[in-house]
Amino acid sequence: MSYAIQARGLAVGYDGVPVVRDISFAIEKGEIVTLIGPNGAGKSTILKSLARQLRLLAGTVELDGRDLAALPARELARRMAVALTERTRPELMTCREAVSMGRYPYTGPLGVLSPEDEAQVDAALETVRARDLGERDFNAVSDGQRQRVLLARALCQQPEIIVLDEPTSFLDIRHKLELLAILRRMAREEGITVVMSLHEIDLAQKISDKIVCVQGETVAQFGPPEEVFTEARIRSLYDLEQGAYDPAFGGVELPRAEGEPQVFVLSNCGSGVPVYRRLQRRGLPFVAGILPTNDVDYHLARRLAVEVVTQEPFGEVSDAALARALALIGAVPRVIDAGVTIGPGNRRAQALAEAARAQGKYERVTE
Repeated sequence: MSYAIQARGLAVGYDGVPVVRDISFAIEKGEIVTLIGPNGAGKSTILKSLARQLRLLAGTVELDGRDLAALPARELARRMAVALTERTRPELMTCREAVSMGRYPYTGPLGVLSPEDEAQVDAALETVRARDLGERDFNAVSDGQRQRVLLARALCQQPEIIVLDEPTSFLDIRHKLELLAILRRMAREEGITVVMSLHEIDLAQKISDKIVCVQGETVAQFGPPEEVFTEARIRSLYDLEQGAYDPAFGGVELPRAEGEPQVFVLSNCGSGVPVYRRLQRRGLPFVAGILPTNDVDYHLARRLAVEVVTQEPFGEVSDAALARALALIGAVPRVIDAGVTIGPGNRRAQALAEAARAQGKYERVTE
C-alpha cells in the first residue's frame, strides 16, 4: 500500500544531535494526524523534518512511495504546503500578496500571476473568511488574522499535504472551530492530508483520525484517538501531578477540594455538573450520590467529589448505598438538590431528600 506519508526509523534534531528518535508511522491520504505532547518534546522538530526544512539524522520519509529527499523542490512545493511557528513577516506586503506567495510553485521565473492564479488566491481567502483582509498590511493585522492568511497561502498551493504547527494559536474559540472545520472539510471532500501539532488536546481528540504522542525523545504512541485519549495515557504523556484528564468530557479538571465534606449534592442526568463546578471554585469539599456509574454526573463527580455513592446502571438502589448516603447526609451541614430525577431505578433515593428536609439541611437549586 502506498501511503500519503510514511516515516521509517526517523531521528530528527539539530547539529547532528537527535531530539526525537525511532519515529515510525504511516499516514493515509485524507487523514488528519495531530502531534501532541509537552512543550519542548520535539513536535515542531518532527514537522520541520517532514517538510524537509531540517535534514533527517536517520531514517526515511516517503510521499506516495517516493523518497522525500529525492523530490525536486518545485514538485515538493506543489505537493506539500507548510505553515510553521516561525511565521513569515514580509515587509511592505498586503495580506493578499502574502497569500499569493502560495502560487509561486506554479508561476514562471518572474512570479507573475495568471488569471487562474488570481482566482485561486480569491478562493483561498474566501475559504478562510479573510477576503476583507486582502488589502491590509500583513504586519498590521492581529496574530489570529495572520494565522488565517497563512492558511490561505497554504491552500493556494493546491497541495496534497498540509503541515501546520499550532495553527489554532492566537485564535479565539470561534476562529479555532472555523479553522478546524475547514481542515476537516478539505480532508474529507478533497482528500488533503493534514499533519499538525496542537496544544488543545480536547480539539485534537475531536478532529484527528490519528494521534502521534511525542514524549521523552521518542514517539510513545501512534493510533486513533479512542486508544490514545485515556486518563492514564494523558497523565503519563504530560506528567500530570495536579488535576486529571477526563476522556468522557474530553478535557482536564482541576484538583478536587479536599477535607471534610461540607455539602451533599443530590443529582443525576447532568444536573449536578454546574453545582459541582461551583463548589470546586469555592473550595468546598462535597460528596455526591446516589449515582449510576454510567451517569454523566458520575464521570465528573468521581474527579471533583470527596466521595461518590454509586449504584449499578439500570439497577435499584441497594441497602448499602442508601445507608451510606443517609450517613453522609447526617454528617454534612448542607444538602443541595441540583434537580435529581426520580425513576424506577432510583425510587428509594427519595428518602435522601426527605431526610435532608427533616434535618433542616435541604436546599433546592432553582435556575
